[in-house]
Amino acid sequence: MEPAGAYGAGKAGSLAFDPVAFFTHPRTILRLLSWVFSIVVFSCIVNEGYINIGSERLLCIFNNNADACNFGVTIGVACFLGSICFMILDVYFPTISSVRDRRRAVLLDLVFSGLASFLWFVGFCFLANQWQATSQDELPLAQGSDAARATIAFCFFSILTWAVLTLSALRRFLTGSNTNLFTWQHLEPAPCNARATPYPIANGATIVTTNPYQAPPFTETLDPQKLTQQRPMAPAF
Repeated sequence: MEPAGAYGAGKAGSLAFDPVAFFTHPRTILRLLSWVFSIVVFSCIVNEGYINIGSERLLCIFNNNADACNFGVTIGVACFLGSICFMILDVYFPTISSVRDRRRAVLLDLVFSGLASFLWFVGFCFLANQWQATSQDELPLAQGSDAARATIAFCFFSILTWAVLTLSALRRFLTGSNTNLFTWQHLEPAPCNARATPYPIANGATIVTTNPYQAPPFTETLDPQKLTQQRPMAPAF
């Protein structure tokens, strides 16, 4: 039998959606950055990544290698769509009551983020290598050079954001019993005006403490009459 609080299932639907808390969460910020970086990568390649020199045929600015441009556009579009899907999943994640479905969602996030970070690393190395091999004669008037440098730079930035998202998903998956790690809600702090918690002791007296987590005392008030009755009597000679 699965525990009630596993993967945050015990808090499903307990809190209303808070847009401020969601969009200020570090994971949401990383997803937005990854979304923007992917837009920059594939838009730079689509808009200025192809040139034509003396013919109607378009050539890729990365050493005339069409595979380099196709790879950059493909991974950019895939991560653009993936960022949107996982942001939507983060919104509806607290409403999922099934522990198994939550585990699958976090596992999917872990696999996709890890794969995306690996592909961005491959793309960064591939595009940087092809740009280094590109001669100045192939790019008259340095056409598309700024777009190529921007593409390589934002590929590197994407490696960082997706790597952090991978570590975050791995931490959430390994500590699934912690409900706060699987939702965008933060645990509410204890109120400052917490009521004092009394602990009863012997003879009707009480000890009041302001710490609600303090353990009750193990001592009790001794009755003087009991001490007199239990005092040993000296033997008579």
